[in-house]
Amino acid sequence: MFSTIESPGVLSLKVFSGLRCVWATIGVTFFVVALAAAQVNLPLVRELALSRYGPDTARVVDDWQALIETMESMPDKDKLARANNFFNSRIRWVQDLEAWGQDDYWATPLELMGRGMGDCEDFAIAKYLTLILAGVEIDKLRITYVKARVMGSGDAKSTAHMVLAYYPSPTEEPVILDNIVIDVLPASQRSDLTPVYGFNSKGLWVGHATAPATTQPGTKLSRWRDLLRRASAEGLG
Repeated sequence: MFSTIESPGVLSLKVFSGLRCVWATIGVTFFVVALAAAQVNLPLVRELALSRYGPDTARVVDDWQALIETMESMPDKDKLARANNFFNSRIRWVQDLEAWGQDDYWATPLELMGRGMGDCEDFAIAKYLTLILAGVEIDKLRITYVKARVMGSGDAKSTAHMVLAYYPSPTEEPVILDNIVIDVLPASQRSDLTPVYGFNSKGLWVGHATAPATTQPGTKLSRWRDLLRRASAEGLG
């Protein structure tokens, strides 16, 4: 669980044994930076939603914009619940292969809402962006790569998963926004999750470190440059 700290050596082995996920995740960080720092053009997002996906998606974008505006005056606890519920109730979890015909595709928020399906990182990114737009401090949010213990054929197995963690302060226990478990729960109640590392637009944290790591994997991946280009063209960058 999140309250269990593994040794740096074990965590390092986990991080680098999943090198493709590490590189991919850091690429997502820069995608989120662009979205959070830029002026979001929601009218353009809606126009593209209508032209690309039709009126149903345009209405989802309208609801998303209305949600963000409503959340702005709420305490963080309520913002977390609203953002978590919005995407969990509207988006169906599937593997990338089913959604996009590719093994590893990272959808923009508009693509996620337009397709109505996505995998765990798409949920985490969309919730993260929504909370930032609603006024939650970036320092309190970390997209977190975890090992999730799930049941399969009668036996528990560990699988790579991604969630969004909210830290009231760097040293406090986080609460977890997940697309598997509906409720926003304290990490101590998610014994099925073992954190490996978390990140936001300011850095990467290994395990339960209260300060970001001083060294990080490289960030130049053509797929993320393409993602940034697509997101910017959709009014999110």
